Amino acid sequence: MTTLQSTAVAPRRRRQRRTNWPITIVLALASLTVLAPLYVTLSMAFKTSGQSVDGNAFALPKPFNLSSFSDAWELTRFPVAFSVSLAVAVITVVLTLLLSSLAAYAIAKNWNRRFFRWSFIYLLAAMFLPFPVVALPQIKLTALTGLDNPVGVGVLHAMFQLSFSVLLYTAYLRTVPAELEESARIDGASTWQIFRRIVLPLLGPMNATVGIFAFLASWNDFMLPSLITADPKLQTLPVVQNIFQSDFGTDYNVAFASYLMTMAPTIIVYLFAQRWVISGVTQGAVKS
Repeated sequence: MTTLQSTAVAPRRRRQRRTNWPITIVLALASLTVLAPLYVTLSMAFKTSGQSVDGNAFALPKPFNLSSFSDAWELTRFPVAFSVSLAVAVITVVLTLLLSSLAAYAIAKNWNRRFFRWSFIYLLAAMFLPFPVVALPQIKLTALTGLDNPVGVGVLHAMFQLSFSVLLYTAYLRTVPAELEESARIDGASTWQIFRRIVLPLLGPMNATVGIFAFLASWNDFMLPSLITADPKLQTLPVVQNIFQSDFGTDYNVAFASYLMTMAPTIIVYLFAQRWVISGVTQGAVKS
């Protein structure tokens, strides 16, 4: 009997170990769309000006040239632009986490009330509102309120991230057992105490997910800072890098060195936080 069972299980295990080649090929091709531009960026950043315009972007730099990074550092005033971009991203992440988690908690725990359901629908509808429609009013309002600076950019970034973040938080909070809140209320805990001591610690994976999305959206944004910030000395890195676009020519090696320095923080942050991002999305996708 044991022999028959083992022989029956063996083919089943072989079937489970088979490689799904169509999916593997699709994933490999999809990976190339990311890895190929990243390779070109790396190779171009270490080339000389002559090598960068020889028409062979995939060739390795010979010899390696490090002066492109020093030139990009000076042309973009990298320390200042980096500090502004980091400050805007921090403001965006903090406001997004605070406002989105509080709004989602109120919506998730009062889902049976019409006002909260319609508030959720209203926030979702804002996701389909294109930015050019509200660009001019935002410029006027920030100028009138004195927020035509990096602080105003961070606030607006958080507002535009609110809809998507509330959607993620609400889906996640609806998986949290209601018994936890009920037992805390029996012990005399207030709503704020329940949120701060029970709910907030449970939001760790989702906080990482929302924080990464908010950071990447703020760090890579070009349109909003270029329209809102009045002082050109306080522009973010994506806007400052516009100096490399010229009608008469471009120092591609210097431009790609600047792009690489700008990409480095986002790549590092995502590599360290990707497991929390995946965990947060998957845990909020299925209701227990």
